[in-house]
Amino acid sequence: MNDPLADASAGPEPQIRDALAKQVDAWEGDEVAKFVARAPERAPGFATLGGFPVKRTYTALDVADTPLADIGLPGQYPFTRGPYPTMYRGRLWTMRQIAGFGTAEDTNQRFKYLISQGQTGLSTDFDMPTLMGYDSDHPMSEGEVGREGVAIDTLADMEHLFDGIDLTRISVSMTINPSAWILLAMYVALAQKRGYDLNQLSGTIQADILKEYQAQKEWAFPVAPSVRIVRDCITYCARNMKRYNPINISGYHISEAGGSPLDEVAFTMCNLITYVEEVRKTGMHVDEFAPRLAFFYVCQADFFEEIAKFRAVRRVYAKVMRERFGAQNPESMRLRFHCQTAAASLTKPQYQINVVRTGLQALAAVLGGAQSLHTNGMDEAFAIPTEQAMKIALRTQQIVADESGVANVVDPLGGSYFVESLTTQYERAIFDVVEEVDRNGGTIRLTQEGWFQRRIADFAYETALKKADGEKAVIGVNKYVDPEEKFDIELHPYDTSTADRQIARLARVRRERDNTRVNALLERLVEVARNESENIMPVTIDLVAAGATMGDIVEKLKMLWGTYRETPVF
Repeated sequence: MNDPLADASAGPEPQIRDALAKQVDAWEGDEVAKFVARAPERAPGFATLGGFPVKRTYTALDVADTPLADIGLPGQYPFTRGPYPTMYRGRLWTMRQIAGFGTAEDTNQRFKYLISQGQTGLSTDFDMPTLMGYDSDHPMSEGEVGREGVAIDTLADMEHLFDGIDLTRISVSMTINPSAWILLAMYVALAQKRGYDLNQLSGTIQADILKEYQAQKEWAFPVAPSVRIVRDCITYCARNMKRYNPINISGYHISEAGGSPLDEVAFTMCNLITYVEEVRKTGMHVDEFAPRLAFFYVCQADFFEEIAKFRAVRRVYAKVMRERFGAQNPESMRLRFHCQTAAASLTKPQYQINVVRTGLQALAAVLGGAQSLHTNGMDEAFAIPTEQAMKIALRTQQIVADESGVANVVDPLGGSYFVESLTTQYERAIFDVVEEVDRNGGTIRLTQEGWFQRRIADFAYETALKKADGEKAVIGVNKYVDPEEKFDIELHPYDTSTADRQIARLARVRRERDNTRVNALLERLVEVARNESENIMPVTIDLVAAGATMGDIVEKLKMLWGTYRETPVF
């Protein structure tokens, strides 16, 4: 069936367009020119945070080259206006405040506190040893156990982490990458131990390893076996966990590393393409696994740019999945994303005003159509947020949901001349990046050559210069500075007993497990790892169920695969 809007423009008919163009030209040449002569504008030119030029005003002329079909309706291809037809009128976004510190018991208490305050989903931060695949008693873990996230070594820790929480009734997100498949295996083993149907579980494991090499710099193995592990997570979940997202392709960390808003979303499309190509090599059709692919983005400070960015990347994703990969199921073309307000925008000076920053970013995320949202605590520039800071952050979301009225209309900024024009600019710029990567050898090659890393570093440097000379205002830092400010703030404390408590449980698991079985399974793990056609998830689930530690598994595979050494970027 032909789309009657396919060739129709969002702009006016040619005759009206000509008349409008003359009206705008006359306005610019007369009223605007006279007014600016008397009262000059604040700057010679304006641009978004990402560098897109911003005009003085926008009219129907600015959407003349945007097909009406590209705007469409919510829940319909290309999903510019939202992945679902009723959006928040039917169900609000998931309020998913991230938590993670100390031992599993410590974080479990924070989970229960947030649930009692109205949080509707769980999100877990892990400490650096867990992220890197080290056990808590490894020499590299000293001083870091439970400091910047929760420490997880074994299935016993996972049991305590979710003690008293029904995993079939609340979705769980886990922010972890190089060792993500092991955490997923622990989650599955826990569910099996409790007798759950795996198809009842909902949530996501981040698992996006390519952005680690590009931005966040946390890896355990070389690129090729790491991407194979991602492939195995996706295929396992597609066949065994119908409601679970096996990957959160993340632009957030690209942004936090200093990347531009454009590269944040464009790089996720490049990484997406690589993952889809890898899974298709197993023989799976795109519609078998694409409906559960998910994304993770940041909401930065430039209000309208962020909204346009989210709308544009949904449109790009829909076109990539249908036109490049032959998806036929609409579920395969719906980009769904979790959003977090921008930690990099938080300041120590006048830290209380971080509440305002976070509130505006949360509003933009909702207007951009996020499926779940984390709002940062006002004290996160100092340390892990306190309970009070997390409560205020959660209440920020609840005010947006229940008091602002923005959730009552689907895509309320749809049709805005400015937003639609910027959305189209973003779409074209994203495709330009994807095409450049394709022309030059693909994502993996350019990651290994440092192309992605250089783009991030260049934008970060330019932004730093703009902050240093005051071109980019940061309230409290380079504008409206309070030289007399004294910090009077209660910070989340680090419990110095954390490492001792964690290592004691780790030692107990090692004493009580069947080491003969664990060692046999570790040898089986190596066999599976050598065979590219086998899936690594089943043997990993068996291993963690038998009491193997994260370090047991990672160190065994390092003996086979080695690790990764990055080529420095200057």
